[in-house]
Amino acid sequence: MLTEVMEYYGLERSPVDVEFFETDHHAQISRDLRTAIMSGRLIALTAVIGSGKTVLSRQLRTELEREGRVIVSRSLTVDKVKITVPLLISALFYDLSSDKAVVISRQSERRERDLQELFRKAKKPVALFIDDAHALHPKTLTALKRLIELVVEGGGQLSVVLVGHPKLKNDLRRPSMEEVGDRTTVFEFGGLRERQRDFLDWTLKSSLHSDAQPEDVITEEAATLLAVRLKTPLQLSSSLVRVFEAGFEAGVKPIDKAIVETVLSRRADDLEPQLTRHGYDLKSLAELFDAKPAEIRQLFRGGLDPARSTELMEEMRAAGLPL
Repeated sequence: MLTEVMEYYGLERSPVDVEFFETDHHAQISRDLRTAIMSGRLIALTAVIGSGKTVLSRQLRTELEREGRVIVSRSLTVDKVKITVPLLISALFYDLSSDKAVVISRQSERRERDLQELFRKAKKPVALFIDDAHALHPKTLTALKRLIELVVEGGGQLSVVLVGHPKLKNDLRRPSMEEVGDRTTVFEFGGLRERQRDFLDWTLKSSLHSDAQPEDVITEEAATLLAVRLKTPLQLSSSLVRVFEAGFEAGVKPIDKAIVETVLSRRADDLEPQLTRHGYDLKSLAELFDAKPAEIRQLFRGGLDPARSTELMEEMRAAGLPL
């Protein structure tokens, strides 16, 4: 956000840079995750893009590390599609080993026996966090069950925490994934849970200088419209930025309903962004529903043959997609 925009509205920081807004739902999910982690199992935390699951996961890791009851490990591989169990074993070696130079055998039998020995030496439960887990290959998800069993057989305890979009939950429910899906504890993070207005008010107060009030920069009617039309913390905070920028360009202070309507004129809940927030891109949709990428693209744009459009939409609803 430009400095001149912030000065015009009395903002001390950008709305997208405020701290973590914790609700009772956040606290409950965090407690439930802790309990599951201590039991040594496969765990999935799913939520739509922008709901705060990454922040929640980061906060949980920090608290677990500070308490010291659990050793926290994390896969840092950027391309999740290419993650395999040997790569995850490597992450565990780096996070559990006390040696300066970590040596990981290329021979699978030796590597897995060494891993069991590492867990025996650790003498604590281990939690392995994997972000963007909705992008993991189904074979990798299935193999995670065997990884946990390998650790248990060696006398250790491992929980794997998969953090991803709702696509992850749907993938785990597929009949072909029954072996691992039925053994996974799934937590669906609901984000703000109808507290959009509370989040908006808190964000405004956290962003403004101490001598400025929310009503000085945005009308009650405009703030209510934002809270009603938007759902996630990311949507609300990023839209506030765009609203302030649009208001500055128009010389409007406080922001009124007309400015908000202009910014929100492109609906946030159109089909494509709705599915994207749940982890489904064009490629994954084409593969999942045996369609051509061009068909999915035409569906998004409203140009697909009506009969084919209806067929695809019914298949998506049957698969549990949020339509």
